[in-house]
Amino acid sequence: MIYLNCDYADGVHPNVLSKLSETNDMQTGVYGLDEFSYAAKQQIKDLCNNQDMDIYFISGGTQTNITAISAALMHYQAVISADTGHINTHECGAVENSGYKILTLPNHDGKLIPSDIKAMIEAHHVQGMARIHDVQPKMVYISNSTEFGTIYTKRELEDLYNLCQDLNLLLYIDGARLGYALSAENNDVDLEFIASHCDMFYIGGTKLGAMYGEALVVVNPKLRVDFQYNLKLRGALLAKGRFMGVQFSELFRDNLYFNLAKNANYLATKIRKALVEKGYKLTVNSPTNLTFAVIEDKKLNELSKDFSFEIMSQYDSNHKEIRIATGWNTKEEYVDQLIDKL
Repeated sequence: MIYLNCDYADGVHPNVLSKLSETNDMQTGVYGLDEFSYAAKQQIKDLCNNQDMDIYFISGGTQTNITAISAALMHYQAVISADTGHINTHECGAVENSGYKILTLPNHDGKLIPSDIKAMIEAHHVQGMARIHDVQPKMVYISNSTEFGTIYTKRELEDLYNLCQDLNLLLYIDGARLGYALSAENNDVDLEFIASHCDMFYIGGTKLGAMYGEALVVVNPKLRVDFQYNLKLRGALLAKGRFMGVQFSELFRDNLYFNLAKNANYLATKIRKALVEKGYKLTVNSPTNLTFAVIEDKKLNELSKDFSFEIMSQYDSNHKEIRIATGWNTKEEYVDQLIDKL
């Protein structure tokens, strides 16, 4: 079976695995106070061209989102998300179970737009007074790339960030697939721009070559105060934190992280091109590693003998919309086999 249903079905990149094995007998500081974590944090600061930020390595995306959002909000405050946002659809109510309401807005190809956010904030005030019986919208949550594999342009991020600044909102970027977004062919954003246009963001490792782990970057100085206490409270402080440092340090060595993402995007583009040439309908104009297509049920049953896909919806009475995901270790021969059978 060839797994193309998600981008975390593969194991660990050999460079990461080798470094973990090579350093296994070493003793280091604990709780992330070790040379490998320091080195990885410095690499991220250099890539962001910003030495004034705090970085925390957390085991997974859901825990990262809970830790970040709960550290930033009071319990009477809420986070704004697209209706398709990961925290709203794929995290089992984890954010709301932590005491923070999610306010949803319609997505635009998976993205949020400033006019919708502005309208929500204006609706929260009546004749200049806040509706204190409602939760207070305080944070905007976006993903780059989105759940649909779409990406934010420099102009879109700039407009969102400027609006948040004007309305006294925080902007938090979920970067579970940030590597794929920044490596997309028409992307005009880099880590330096991301770091200067949000209050917090994270760099995903789980979906891009790591055994596990995300790097949460806290840019806003106000959010950095006592952040480590919330990290511990949320169960996100790892005793053997050095293993996270080792992984990210290797991924950012010699541009490996972005080269892996670039190859996954290339393979996804190859799949999309073949689908179009063979007459299949694409439902999303994704430039990253996620492809969404409509497949006849009979054909899907045939393909599913050899390939695993994510079923998104029943498109009509005899077609389904599926998601095809390429990852850091997807082989081109897998893609060629799929194309041959389409």
